[in-house]
Amino acid sequence: MHKASLSAIPQTGLAGLKENWRSDLLSGFLVFLIALPLCLGVSVASGVPPSAGIITAIIGGLLVSRIGGSYLTINGPAAGLIVVVLAAVQILGEGDALAGYRYTLAAIVIASVLQIVMGIYKLGQLSSFFPTSVVHGMLAAIGIIIIATQTHVMLGVTPEAGNLFSIIAQIPHSLAITNMDCVLISFLSLLILIIWPLVGVRIPAPVIVVLVGIVFAWHFDFKFTTINGSNYLVDIPDNFLESFYFPDFSKITTPAFWGAVLSISLIGSLESLLVATAVDKLDPYKRSSDLDRDLTAIGIGNLVAGLMGGLPMIAEIIRSSENVHNGAKTTWANFFHSLLLLLFVVLFVGLIQSIPMASLAALLVYTGYRLASPKTFASVRDVGKDQLFLFVITIIGVLTTDLLIGVALGIVAKLGIDVVRGVWLGNLFKINFTIQQQNNDTLVITLLGSALFSNFLPLKKALAKLEPGKTLIFDFTNGYLIDHTVMGFIDNFQQSYEAQGGYCKQIGNALETFSDHALAARIMTADDRK
Repeated sequence: MHKASLSAIPQTGLAGLKENWRSDLLSGFLVFLIALPLCLGVSVASGVPPSAGIITAIIGGLLVSRIGGSYLTINGPAAGLIVVVLAAVQILGEGDALAGYRYTLAAIVIASVLQIVMGIYKLGQLSSFFPTSVVHGMLAAIGIIIIATQTHVMLGVTPEAGNLFSIIAQIPHSLAITNMDCVLISFLSLLILIIWPLVGVRIPAPVIVVLVGIVFAWHFDFKFTTINGSNYLVDIPDNFLESFYFPDFSKITTPAFWGAVLSISLIGSLESLLVATAVDKLDPYKRSSDLDRDLTAIGIGNLVAGLMGGLPMIAEIIRSSENVHNGAKTTWANFFHSLLLLLFVVLFVGLIQSIPMASLAALLVYTGYRLASPKTFASVRDVGKDQLFLFVITIIGVLTTDLLIGVALGIVAKLGIDVVRGVWLGNLFKINFTIQQQNNDTLVITLLGSALFSNFLPLKKALAKLEPGKTLIFDFTNGYLIDHTVMGFIDNFQQSYEAQGGYCKQIGNALETFSDHALAARIMTADDRK
């Protein structure tokens, strides 16, 4: 992808539609091809009707794209919230899946209100308060959970309800009663997902997976429900209007309900903000999203989705990155992808009903593997043993408890490591720095003490206000501990600032770095508390 000229930044609104509709329509079509099977798969894995994810994706494009603060992100259901929604449906429903679904819709509505409030009060920057390795650990744990739960679907078996370890323990039993037709479809699907990107064909791999699955399901004469009660095909109403469900607020006074609200709002907001930031880095025009406006828009979208029977939405990384690589220019690509989804579920519902569940399960298992692959563990380890420790302890915490407790455990462990390394208690949540003008074109940002994930938000806000096109000197000479999260932020800021015509450099030699990685945590000066 070529580097775009800043002078050629696409217009927005109706002018942007007129200027870029061809490229945005093409990208929207290609993203639609990926979104359809993923929306269905995420819905089924979340324990809700398959149409729920499609409802969310339609709202995400038709509504949120018009009022959001990002440019190239695609909003919709994503694998990262499967664990949260499934837990809510099971806990609130107490064995009644439909009731649990409607209670969860109510939790989504309340969670969306919290997201809107967070956006209005400009709390989008709070995504910075999560150590990088803890976030990666949370995503890896989600990947492991997806693999464990969807393995049964790939085998054509529905496990008995239970916690994660119970689901894993049932895998040998599922292997014993497996349906070989489902296994064949699953195996071919995984093979296509692995090999297809090497072929270099423009058609997305998930489309081929679904088409191959439909052919084999027809050959094997699959029906909706089998003798053991497992659904072999996607069960979606003939009339899409029958897909709408309304929330049930009757459990609003229970602790479990508010646990679901907090999980949906916090995890969903965190993922959305992180993805929007990541997509900005991919944007060839180096545009920066308005994170607070985007969070407010996603909250409004979730409010509508929750009232209509949809899943919670986030800015989704797989579809968003594909949108960038397909040559999208504006938010109209998101709009087009949702419009095509709406037309498809209205006009071609019979084709959706022919998609085998095994194909969707393979898509999700592949997604889960990408979140928790050995390569992910290795990349975290390369940054430092401390980061690997945080990564692993977060995974263990999520798998043995839940997402919120697991992430909290990772944060507490990170703060403990910082204290052991000599950070003053008063410096844990308060950063000290100065920004001074050296001459007309040069600014010096001087760090005093430690810069950590828990205190660097004021620095981030101050840098965001700097005029572009200057020379920025980051002086770490009088700093103490600079952690990996802050090093990563400064590196990303430098790339973005220099793309807009500025220049950045760092001065100060570290006494100790905790690995050979360029962004590893480092100690700049000796502890002077004595």
